Formats: sequence, C-alpha cells, structure tokens
Amino acid sequence: MTKNNFQTSLVAYLQLMRPANIITAIADILAGCAIAISFKHQSDSLTFIPTEIIWLILSTIGLYGGGVVFNDVFDAKLDAIERPERAIPSGRASKTGASILGLILLAFGVLTAWQVSEISAILALFVAVLALAYDFWGKHQNMFGPINMGVCRGGNLLLGVSIVPTALDYFFPLAIIPIIYIAAITMVSRGEVNGGNKIAIITGAIFYLIVLSLLGGAGNLYQNYFTLQALPFILLFAYLVYPPLIKALKTLQPQHVGKAVKAGVLALIVLDAALAAGFFNLYYGLGVLLLLPISIFIAKLFAVT
Repeated sequence: MTKNNFQTSLVAYLQLMRPANIITAIADILAGCAIAISFKHQSDSLTFIPTEIIWLILSTIGLYGGGVVFNDVFDAKLDAIERPERAIPSGRASKTGASILGLILLAFGVLTAWQVSEISAILALFVAVLALAYDFWGKHQNMFGPINMGVCRGGNLLLGVSIVPTALDYFFPLAIIPIIYIAAITMVSRGEVNGGNKIAIITGAIFYLIVLSLLGGAGNLYQNYFTLQALPFILLFAYLVYPPLIKALKTLQPQHVGKAVKAGVLALIVLDAALAAGFFNLYYGLGVLLLLPISIFIAKLFAVT
C-alpha cells in the first residue's frame, strides 16, 4: 500500500467513527462526572481519582466510535444507493475492515469502563448492545428506533455518573433528558435524504421544549442543582437548536434538515454544559462548553451525520 493509499484509508476509517460526534459523547461523561461530584459533596468519605475520568472518556470514545462504525456497516447497501460518497460504498474502507474496527472499539469501550468499576462495565456493555441493536434493527422502527438511540445516550450520561456508583441510585432519572433529546434528533434526521416529515419535525420541536423545561426545572427534584448557574447554557442551547429546526420545518428540504440535525448533535455539548454548571459550578460548565468549538472545527473536516 502506498503512502497516499494508506492516508486515504486512514481518513476513511476516521470518517466512519464520526470524530466530531465523539466529542459530544465525551461531554456526556464530563457532565455525568460533574453530577457525581455534586453527590460527593454530600459525603466526604467519597474520593475521586482523576484517572477514572480518563478511563470513562476512553470508554465512551470506544462505545460511540464502535456504534457509528457499525451504523455504516449495516447501511452499506443502502448507502451505495443514497450516499455513495461514504467510506464503505466508495471503496475507501472495506466492510470487513470496518466490522473489525467496530468490534475492537466496542470491546475497548467495555474494558476501559471495567477499570473504574463493575457497574461501569455493565453500563458500557448495555450501551454497546443497544447501539448494535439500533444499527441492525432499531433504526428501521418508527417508534422504537428514536427511543433506542436515546437510551444509548442516557446510558452514556449515567456512565459518567458511575464514577461514584452509589450516585446512580439518586441520579438515574436524569437519563430521561438525553433520551428525549436524542429521540427528537433521530426523528428529525430521517428527512436528511428525501426531505423532512413535518409531523416529525414538529414533534422534535416539542421534545426540545420538554428538554428545556427539564433543564430549567431539575432544581425541583434535586436540591444540589442551581438553575441560575445553568441558565446561560440553557438559553444558548435554545438559540442553537431552534433556528435551524424552524428553517427545516418551513422548507422540508434535505439540506436544511441536515443542518438542523447537525446543530442538534453539536448542541449536545451545550446541554451537557448546562447540567455540569447546574450541578457543580459555572466554571466547570464553561470547561465542558469549550468542547463545542473543538467539535465544530472537527465537524468541518468529518461529517456529523
């Protein structure tokens, strides 16, 4: 293999992993850790080891990367018709090579989570199985598919919380926020190729509103969540997701639907920053938010959807 062919192949396999999206998955972990930190403040007997955060970040890189690689593996025939420019149908990556990469990434995700705790490994395995279920079957189901994908993301947030296993019992209801949000994005994304479905986009807009309400009202359930600290991030989140969604609703054109989906995916970082700020402090939230320009830059090099 020549140097140019190797570089082309390397880029193709990186494209399969959706690097910009992986950054959003890292934001989930950091938000989950912030939530767990707020729990730690209620019990001085709990301690944190920074390396555990690194293990969980590595875990989500493997889980998310493996999940989206298998998305393209299972969609190879359809992509050959609808998206021939993608890595597998274009021949820049092989289906076999992608399958091996996906398996390695998913196994890596579970094994690195195991370095933190058994419950972290179980959560990672749960996310991996659900990701494969979505790729193979769930995405073709109108009702179950969006929920399936949302639960994957909710599990990823809880993977971050699992840095303090005892905190999971207290905070597991928070998983409903990414579940609802990702379900909304998944519904909207079905119009990227052939044009949007007005009902799906309107439903997505309503789900976004529910997410905003949950972010604003989490303090009613958790006394250690401070809405005023999260408010700037909540407003930024609304500003990022609604304008492209409204434009997609007006035109129903695939390119506008695609931009709405891309905005929704990247705004996940802002959602996580809101949770991090609300449960921990403004500075931690700003630290999570710094992942947004990184993800936006990478999104210019590699496709998000």
